[in-house]
Amino acid sequence: MEENNKFDKKSLKKVTGRTADFEELSKDCVAFANSHGGYLAIGIEDGEDKPAPGQVIPDGLPEKIIKRINELTINVALRPEVIVSDNGGQYMKLHVLPSQVSIASTTKGVYYIRDHDSSRPLLPDELSRLISDKPAYSWETKVSLKIQWQKADISKLNKFVLDIRSSDRVSQFVKEKTDEELLSYYQMIDENGYLTNLGVLWIGKQEQRARLLYSPIVQYIKYDTEEHKVDKKVWSDYSLNPRELLITLWESIPDWREYNEVSEGLWRKEMPVYDEKVVRELLCNAIVHRPYTTRGDIFIKLYPDRMTVTNPGVLPIGVTVNNILQKTEKRNIHLANVFYDLHLMEAEGSGYDLIYETLLTSGKCKPIVYEGEDYVEVTVYKKIVSKESSRICDFVSSNYRISQKAYISLGIILQKKSVTANELSKELQLTDGSRLRPYVESLISNNIILQKGSGRGTKYEINPEFVSTTKMQFPTTLKTIEPYRLKALILEDLKYHSNSLLSEMASRLPDVDYLELEKMVRTMAKDGEITPLGGRKYRRYKLNEDSFLEKSGRK
Repeated sequence: MEENNKFDKKSLKKVTGRTADFEELSKDCVAFANSHGGYLAIGIEDGEDKPAPGQVIPDGLPEKIIKRINELTINVALRPEVIVSDNGGQYMKLHVLPSQVSIASTTKGVYYIRDHDSSRPLLPDELSRLISDKPAYSWETKVSLKIQWQKADISKLNKFVLDIRSSDRVSQFVKEKTDEELLSYYQMIDENGYLTNLGVLWIGKQEQRARLLYSPIVQYIKYDTEEHKVDKKVWSDYSLNPRELLITLWESIPDWREYNEVSEGLWRKEMPVYDEKVVRELLCNAIVHRPYTTRGDIFIKLYPDRMTVTNPGVLPIGVTVNNILQKTEKRNIHLANVFYDLHLMEAEGSGYDLIYETLLTSGKCKPIVYEGEDYVEVTVYKKIVSKESSRICDFVSSNYRISQKAYISLGIILQKKSVTANELSKELQLTDGSRLRPYVESLISNNIILQKGSGRGTKYEINPEFVSTTKMQFPTTLKTIEPYRLKALILEDLKYHSNSLLSEMASRLPDVDYLELEKMVRTMAKDGEITPLGGRKYRRYKLNEDSFLEKSGRK
């Protein structure tokens, strides 16, 4: 039972005796209420999965906890439940219901949000975003049009039921439900049998979906090299549900099914200009994670060198362009569940992982995510910047078993040839360098990459011995040059270009990593192998003639 964004464990000491800390408990309740709800397991210690054997929840404790938290919070709804574990111990499951419209806070006026396995205060800009985003959280389950589910589009209803019962992602227990029970389970109808907004969106008739604010409208625009429009298609008649829209988009744009041949010697491979997995995931994100309380169309723009997908609304609270690979937050959780169960998209948190893996292992740049004032735009480039990446990754997939995270790291290292731990962490959007291990551990243990140095100076590069086993022509680069060779290169450069600035040396040695060059030059100056001239800002370097003659054997 790992703590996450919907679950937290608390010791009984937090609610009994002198160690009781109801203010801390109230923070977690506020955070859950401002997110998607959750529950506290009161009576389970950190690091444990069960309460202590024979533990008993005292009579009246649940009521005391509810009363105290209500005194310390605003707009927080709670429901207690005493659970008996299989070891005989009791614990209290305190359900925190999501605050559908209002914003929860402590009585001291502090607002919190759930961030993975912890509760943190909301920043001022996050609070304003939460206020505007809150109606979107409950949009799916609201009933805007009083339509009984029997009056839905029968063909779409039957197709949905058939697809659910055929999916290997759905449990047998769910598959055995009646049609009405399935609709209720997926939040497509309310307790009175009326179609919710999600129900209208998925199984409603065309005229019903047209009355729904705001059903997705998609515009496709193609540009030439001078960015003049050469083609345009619009899907705005509301006749398609999200699944049908996704399939129609893929089938209606022929550019997505074009291939390029990548060759090297006898090796040939046809690679899609835009991989279907990438396109589908971007479209799914645009349809699933957009706020349906905001007006705006989804735009697909195709340029000669790139494709952009733009959807209305900003990123969910807590997600930024700098952490989108590592952090996820569902805005429309029930719509996302339907997409996942029907194999239309990946599980929560793995969509951008799949996009990164697919692009990087095919030798392309990672996606560029941009957040505007009221939209999010993702750009994918078609150019292959490292054709050897595809062949090496094909070789790895055929001969090794490594994780998706390792493939992402391998793709980055192949493109950069050599990368420091700090640079790799930045590329992977990791705030803590210690979290880098799952991304490189299997690559190192299988001798696919080499790890040099330690701490902040750690560098990763492709293993030359591994490259030789692939029998491919891997481009030579000075980024992986050995220190003694780099030193000789600097001496040779200064032999012909005396009194040079470091920047001038770097311009003549463009393949050498700048930080490595700077480090070596300073070391050589300290050791007296070269002579520094001038101040620190505009310091120039020249050969130490005595040292150079001594090393060359001419003294």
